Amino acid sequence: MVPYKNKAWKEEMAVRLDFNHVMARFMGEHHGVFDGEIESLLPEAKEIHNDIKEKRARGDLPFMDLPDQDVKPVLELAKQLKKRCESFVVLGIGGSALGNIAIHGALNHPFYNELSKTGRKRAPRIYVLDNVDPDHLAGLLDILDLKKTCFNVITKSGGTAETMANFLVCQKALIDALGREAHGDRIVVTTDATKGNLKRVADREGYPCLVIPDGVGGRFSVLTPVGLLSAALAGVNIRELLAGASFMERRCRKMKVWENPAYFNAAVHHILNTKRGKHISVMMPYSNALYGVADWYRQLWAESLGKRRSLDGREIFAGQTPVKALGTTDQHSQIQLYVEGPNDKVVTFLAVEGYGRKMEIPKSYEEMEGIAYLGGHTLEGLIQAEQRATEYALTHHRRPNLTLTLKAINPFSLGQLFMLYEIQTVFSGGLYRINPLDQPGVEDGKVATYALMGRNGYESQKEALGAAKPKDDKYVLAL
Repeated sequence: MVPYKNKAWKEEMAVRLDFNHVMARFMGEHHGVFDGEIESLLPEAKEIHNDIKEKRARGDLPFMDLPDQDVKPVLELAKQLKKRCESFVVLGIGGSALGNIAIHGALNHPFYNELSKTGRKRAPRIYVLDNVDPDHLAGLLDILDLKKTCFNVITKSGGTAETMANFLVCQKALIDALGREAHGDRIVVTTDATKGNLKRVADREGYPCLVIPDGVGGRFSVLTPVGLLSAALAGVNIRELLAGASFMERRCRKMKVWENPAYFNAAVHHILNTKRGKHISVMMPYSNALYGVADWYRQLWAESLGKRRSLDGREIFAGQTPVKALGTTDQHSQIQLYVEGPNDKVVTFLAVEGYGRKMEIPKSYEEMEGIAYLGGHTLEGLIQAEQRATEYALTHHRRPNLTLTLKAINPFSLGQLFMLYEIQTVFSGGLYRINPLDQPGVEDGKVATYALMGRNGYESQKEALGAAKPKDDKYVLAL
């Protein structure tokens, strides 16, 4: 039997949420959450829960149904690509890049691209290009053998400026290296099923296409072919990843806030933000492998909840500012601020019960107590002690903190995290009375970019940008 289909194994791998240290019992009345405050949200939670059910039934929340998708097309394409490339480059930005980075950071060898072909089980190296920095792209092209490289271009709209610009540069490089006729089997497109300029390009050039389902926005797309193709190509068990997401989705079907981890976590963060002044949400994994998850969370939380207006048009300026930190690295960087600076944060630790490797600390310099005490312990024991010590320090100074514990870092537990935070985000949108699925603030910047780059139809915006430019250098400081 496949392990992730075993009920007992699933329960053993369930992610655990410890919320003791956000409650008033530990934090006090000025910084903690009272049971009664959770209870007071129950009527509102019921309303939001029913709204989520109705939207899902209408097909307006398709990310919740992704665990049931047919992944055979993704696996088949991955099998084909594995035969023809030694390097695989994902071209995307935002959700189309961060989800890929989170999966590979969590589930691959930490130095995956440096492994030999045998060490990678003959899978290609994976690169994710998520910026338009010319030095970065040129540097990547310097190290790639384009005759053995495939590119995956990802944009739902088919018109994302950054992704399409990188695509055009890489397409030309491929054509120069292979010729126009031969380059076509080195590009894979992930986009809308029927519309958008990228879909038109793919049809014209004959590029194979994978579909991003209707209604799934970029920051909710990690469990679509956006994230699944490169994962499958690197040997990640994507069925187990989806099984973990399904397991969490079922746990989050309960209407009662106390029994639903996504609802409860959303309620706690909402109360701390709106009633206790905790306007910053820190995610601090105690694992290098999960650092990409914190980056993925930053976009999900910021872009979904950072809204100026409520659904009824009121100006509310909703949302927390998400910050990522890495344990133990940031115990020597940010923790001083978290412990003694403004008490405006809630910290979520991502703890790991069982790391993949055991490394014992050698016994040495026994005459030096400041070193000798480490001998005989393990790095796993040290990093876990560091997490508990930081948790204690924050709690002692009445700084709210929660701990999400993973039994192990594997596709099943990662799938749980993705689904937990996606459902939590949608429920949070209901608490703030905003639309968590749009991003009007991002669109302003996109329009300004189109105007500055001379795209037809944006002439008036370019004139407005010119008018807003300073008339002199009065406020420019020469250094």
